[in-house]
Formats: sequence, structure tokens, C-alpha cells
Amino acid sequence: MYCIKCGVKLAESEHVCPLCGTKVFHPDFKRKENEYTYPKNEYPAQEMHPLGFPIFATACFLIPIIITLACDLRFSLAITWSGYVVGALLMTYVMLILPFWFRKPNPVIFVPCAFAAIGLYLLYIDLMVNGGWFLGFAFPTVTFFGVLTTAIVALIRYVKKGKLYIFGGGLIALGIFMLVMENLIHNTFTDDGFMGWSFYPMSALVLMGGFLIFLAICRPAREFMERKFFI
Repeated sequence: MYCIKCGVKLAESEHVCPLCGTKVFHPDFKRKENEYTYPKNEYPAQEMHPLGFPIFATACFLIPIIITLACDLRFSLAITWSGYVVGALLMTYVMLILPFWFRKPNPVIFVPCAFAAIGLYLLYIDLMVNGGWFLGFAFPTVTFFGVLTTAIVALIRYVKKGKLYIFGGGLIALGIFMLVMENLIHNTFTDDGFMGWSFYPMSALVLMGGFLIFLAICRPAREFMERKFFI
């Protein structure tokens, strides 16, 4: 027996095509019910406790943190290099594991929390090395990316339509920020003249964002792209 839509060969017991999801139907063919390969419900699936994964992941993060601090205190009698390792682990924990402690984590809340963790870690590094680059470069850069990402996530979550406008506007904003980033790098790290490299990524991002907005406005072009790339 074969699927009437995609032609894939089907088992006699299958009611739906596993490839395209088309219901198996033929008016002149009466399908017989074959025995299942494996007994049904012999081994019922056991649901994992909702806090099982975050507890396990927390333990996996605590072990290297404790070992790192113990080694640093043992040989250096102070927290030196271990601060960077612990900071990186805590930042990763906030970004990847913290949302799992909640039943329905809201990305609009946890995305800015993740960027706040990145900013705090960069601030710690700046203070430890006396770099003086946090306020001049890291803080405005992390703030911009945090605000932009949070805005995109919030719009996608709460606005049902207009995703092409959202992503197009995000790309254009990111492209314009390339000019700002080059100025931040120039004023914070170098005394060289304005190089102008930011015009290249800015042009590419603005063109891509403008193209997405064009697709959102022009329905025939959007439908053509959907057919072309099977979207």
C-alpha cells in the first residue's frame, strides 16, 4: 500500500502517512488490523519530575564551581583566576538553566536577565584587569543587544502578525548600530582614525532588513519566495 499524495510505501497497520501526514484511505480497500510489533502500554512512560532537570543541572554546575574555588584557594590563598571560571559558569547557568525552574518561563523576562548576567560578568572582568572599557564599550553594546533582542522576542510573543516587519526592523536597527559600535571601539580602544569598516556590515544588514520589509508589503513577491523555498 502506498500513500496517495507522496507515494511512500505504507505498512498495513498505518492510518496516516509518516512522511506527509495524509490519511490512508481507499474506498474499495478494507484495511485489516495487523498486530503491533511491540505490545501496547506494556511499559507505560514515566513522567519526569518537573524540577528533576534543573536540580540535576544545578548540581552539575555546583561541582566545578566548588572544585575551582577550592583549587584556587589552596594554591593561591585567594580568589584569582577562579573568579573568571565561576563567573562564566554562573552566567551560563542564568542563560540556560534558570528558566527551567519555572513552569512556564516567559522569554520576555529571561532574555534581559541573560543579558544582565553577561553585563555583570564583563563588569567583573573589567574591574579585575582595570581595563576601563566597560562603560565605554561593553555596557552600551550589551544594553543595545539586550533591548533589541527583548523587543523582538516580545513582539513575536504578543503580536500575532507582522513577523517580517519585526525581523526586518531588527536587522536595520542592528545595521545602524554597527556605526555606533565602530565609534565605541575607536573611542575606547584605539587612537587611530575612523576606519569606516562598519559601513559594510551596516549596508548588508540594512539591505536584508529592507528586503524583508519589502516582502511583507508586496504579497506576490512573498508568495513567490514561499513557493521557491518551500516556506
